[in-house]
This record gives sequence, structure tokens and C-alpha cells, in this order.
Amino acid sequence: MMIAGKKTYIYIAAGVAALGLLFSVMAYRTFFMSNITGDGSYLYIPHNSGYNQLSDSLEKSGSVKSMRCFKRAAGFEGLENEIKPGMYHLKPGMSNHQIIRIIKRGWQTPVRITLSGNIRNVEKLSSLLSRKIESDSTEILATLKDSTLTDSLGFNPLTFPSMFLPDTYEVYWTVTPKELLLRFKKEYDRFWNRERLEKAVNIGLSPIEVSTLASIVSEESNLKEEQPVIAGVYLNRLRKNIPLQADPTIKFILNDPSVKRILNRHLSINSPFNTYKHAGLPPGPIVIPQKSTIDAVLDYKKHNYIYFCAKPTLDGSHNFAETLAEHNKNARAYQRVISRL
Repeated sequence: MMIAGKKTYIYIAAGVAALGLLFSVMAYRTFFMSNITGDGSYLYIPHNSGYNQLSDSLEKSGSVKSMRCFKRAAGFEGLENEIKPGMYHLKPGMSNHQIIRIIKRGWQTPVRITLSGNIRNVEKLSSLLSRKIESDSTEILATLKDSTLTDSLGFNPLTFPSMFLPDTYEVYWTVTPKELLLRFKKEYDRFWNRERLEKAVNIGLSPIEVSTLASIVSEESNLKEEQPVIAGVYLNRLRKNIPLQADPTIKFILNDPSVKRILNRHLSINSPFNTYKHAGLPPGPIVIPQKSTIDAVLDYKKHNYIYFCAKPTLDGSHNFAETLAEHNKNARAYQRVISRL
């Protein structure tokens, strides 16, 4: 009888051990085994998304190896009631427990927004931003055109583009348009430190006016060594109350990339941005200038030049002149080359 009892005990113990092992294997497979396919992917969870929408997105993306295991783990961990919106990086090797944890805790992966120096209007800006964050271009554009908001930030609709500085910014996909604008304003204020503000005062311009002039300079030349010289030309004109006569402002008015040459008929267009008709700076930037171009204006080259013209070498560089006669000579040399093309 004692032997039979011992055997029964051994069988029971073995059964319990087997069940324990089976449970451990199932628990490991459900919660801790890697469940991400390939090189991983990004999961986007919009605001107000439910568990079913999340599951459908995962299944359609093919990001997880076993949806059955994921759903089992999600049920045990109560994911359904704790879904946080955001963009999440599902990295290779991640387990269901890790996936669920980052979603429940809202551990988003930041998105990178790069503003370049070729943004000419808020419509293009809103289109660019909408490709990086949850909000669509319509919502973003409405925020960009919110006069109450722009006024509170110290700008008007025409000067507003000067607040945006070309750079790469990290934000969360769920950032609201207003939060994003406040982030750009924070970077703007950081850029305009005491040293730059003092330089702006010394040349008699506000930060917005510096950005406006820099936008023209940036369109005149991509050559970093020439930009301070060109800035000096325009500052000389401003001080002498001579119209800037900047061709880039006419191209801005035309808003037609196909226009290669400015004609006399273009110079009579009625617009506050027409620097042939109106003395002084235009009412706002014609493009978002690079930080380096803003610094080129602040650190402009002092000289007596009033004119400049593209060199006949057609390499993007310019000839500078103090007198109209000298400028006309440079212009004729350039026109001779152009006429042969």
C-alpha cells in the first residue's frame, strides 16, 4: 500500500510539474517571446481609437507574428481600457508585454520635422506638417491663419513666416497644431538671443525686419561668402531711401516657378511686396530664410555698393558696383552672354 501511495504521489507531482511547465511555456509565449516580424514597424494610434481599431491596424500591417497571442496578452493586461494615442516604434525582438506597455504608458517615438528654406507660404507649411503629425492640413492651416493666435505670438499674417526657422525639430505625432506653433516660437525666442538682438538694434532693424531682408538675400544668392555683401547693398539702399528693386520680391508676387526672367511689365504690379514701386522692406518675408542667412544680415559686410548684377560667368556669383554707370557696364556684359543662350 505504501508503494502504491508513493506512486500516486509521484504521478500527481509529475502532472503538476507538467502543467506548471506547460503554463510557463504558454505564459512565456504569450507575454515575453518576440512577436514582431522583420525589421519592425511603426504603429499609429489616432485619438479616440478603440481596441478593435488597434487590433485591425496591427493585423493589416503584418507587424506581429501571432495576433492570437497578442490578443490573449492584451486581454490579461487590460489594454482595452488604457490605450494611449500616438506613434509607437515596434522594434525587432519586442514581446507582447513590451508592446502593450509602451501603448498603455504612452511611450511614443518622436517624429522629426525638418523645415527647409524653400517654404513660401502657410499653405505649403501646413501641407508639410500634416505629413508628420496626426492633424490634417486643414486643421493646421486654420491654426496658422488664426489671427488671435498669431497676434498673441507677436506677428501678423504677413510677418508670421519669420517665426519659423529652418531646422529639424522632434515632437510627438499627437502634438496639436497650437502646441507645435508654441514649440516653434520657443525655438525662435531661443535663436534671438541678446547678442543677435543687439546686432539688430545696431543696424536699425527689428528681428522680423532682419528675417524679411534675409529672405530676399537668400533668394538672390546661395553663396555664403556673398550673402553678407548683398545684405550690405540692401542696407545701403535702405539708409539712402533707395527702393530695393529686388527681383525675388517680384517672383514672389507672381507665384509662378516657371518665370525665369523679370520683364518690365512685371515691375508695375500693384503689391506691397513690389520693391520697385515701394521704398523700404516688403511687409514680410518672401521665403523662410536659413539661420545662416539671418546671421549674414546681422554680420553684413560694410561697403559703398549700391548695385549688383550676376556675373557673365553664370556661376551664381555677382559683380558689385558703387555707381549706376559701373552697374550698367556689368549688366551689359551679363546680357551679352544671356542673349547667346
